[in-house]
Amino acid sequence: MPAKYDTLLVLDFGGQYCHLIVRRIREHGVYSEIVPHDISPQEVAALDEKFNIKGLILSGGPSSVYEPNAPKLHPNILETNLPILGLCYGHQLLAQLVNGKVEPAVCKEYGAAQVNIDKPVGVLEGLSITEQVWMSHSDTVVEPPPEFEALAHTDNCPVAAFRHKTKPLYGLQWHPEVIHTKNGAHMLQNFIFQICRAQANWQMENLIDKMVKELQTETGGGRAIIGLSGGIDSSVAATLAAKALGEKLTAVYVDHGFMRAGETEAIRTAFEKFDIHFIVADAQERFMNKLQGVIEPETKRKIMGEEFIRVFEEIAAQSGAEYLIQGTIYPDRIESGFRKNSDKIKSHHNVAGLPEKIKFKKILEPLGDLYKDEVRKVARMLGLPKEIVNRQPFPGPGLAVRIIGPLTEEKVSIAKKSDKIVREEIERCDLIENLWQYFSVVTDTKATGVKGDARAYGYMVAVRAVESKEAMTASFAKIPYEVLERISTRITNEIPQVTRVVYDVTHKPPATIEWE
Repeated sequence: MPAKYDTLLVLDFGGQYCHLIVRRIREHGVYSEIVPHDISPQEVAALDEKFNIKGLILSGGPSSVYEPNAPKLHPNILETNLPILGLCYGHQLLAQLVNGKVEPAVCKEYGAAQVNIDKPVGVLEGLSITEQVWMSHSDTVVEPPPEFEALAHTDNCPVAAFRHKTKPLYGLQWHPEVIHTKNGAHMLQNFIFQICRAQANWQMENLIDKMVKELQTETGGGRAIIGLSGGIDSSVAATLAAKALGEKLTAVYVDHGFMRAGETEAIRTAFEKFDIHFIVADAQERFMNKLQGVIEPETKRKIMGEEFIRVFEEIAAQSGAEYLIQGTIYPDRIESGFRKNSDKIKSHHNVAGLPEKIKFKKILEPLGDLYKDEVRKVARMLGLPKEIVNRQPFPGPGLAVRIIGPLTEEKVSIAKKSDKIVREEIERCDLIENLWQYFSVVTDTKATGVKGDARAYGYMVAVRAVESKEAMTASFAKIPYEVLERISTRITNEIPQVTRVVYDVTHKPPATIEWE
């Protein structure tokens, strides 16, 4: 193991994909960390004492470079003499810093776009004349800065990529870190290895010991409880916490009444076999009472976030636990808008859904910097059972956020039955290998139907199935029509209250994976 890792720093301007850049770099075996957007040359030099800093990447962000309070680069950042790659907002900021011309775009670009590669050099070396990329911008660079040259353009963006003629400074208007940019990994690889001359001397395996030691340090010998849902995130967090704390850890599964059919029984069976103090808390009635008449999804999540904490506090009072450990992962945190310049997409119950006042000394999140597929890798390293490693993601609030509008016993029953049908039909056809999630959503819309030659008026259920690697972006799955037909037929036949089934064909973005 090297004394210092070759490292790329990602300057955080609040973009939804900021952390995705970090993990794309790590996929190449090179270490990466997020740092503040206004980091100074002196602070970069200080980090170089710990790491071999090889380059800087400027992330995207939701701001416009023209806004008065928009995040800016440190004016002397170029004094580091490190290679720099600006992406989207970072591309515009870099151009602005070196006297390029940035203007509001005449035609804003969001989503997949075709870019023309005029000079396939540097970051763009080895690319085709045209490339599919992922755009998301309302400003654009219209003239390259002095001593820079344009490398690519689109119909609406005259300077979609540029570079300095002699220094390792590059800008890309698109997002190479998302899977929708077809050769994005190749572009980043060019920057990491050809431009920054980094060595691949870091592996994810190094994280396990680090996370265990951090939990031991944070708890300082105290007792803790962990919220264990049975999903991959909380299961990995529980396994790490058990390594760190041993008998001082209590795992708590909260049955809030919105779990999938058979879920509680399956989780009880699975985790009672583990060498861990495991408790099932039956809280169905209290959660339903709290959520009666609640329609707005953010309110649902916050109510459930607080109620989870109250259940954990009650159990902690009995066990003497001072710390709460959660299986929160990075997409939960970033969608909850936890960073200074990032927008809130939705409050996850275990992040922005938490109440202001809690009785724990601290909430610990050992997986807080990881993506789902990274968590799965850690799970395999820890030797967790295959059924846990491959379990599809399930939101902490459960079916409560897969029911649009107010929650009723009838709609909860429909959600459980329809979800079971979707899972059974997709799993029976051996389609799950390429799917990230597949589930049903009970809408608050009713539609006219015909059942038994008579008029029926019932709920509309939506089916959602997506492909993804890390949940920050996703594509709707092209499920075979015959499978969708069986799902639709079974739902409308087996659930009398449903008259219509629709399939969601929206990518993320612009949608999120869950409806609420």
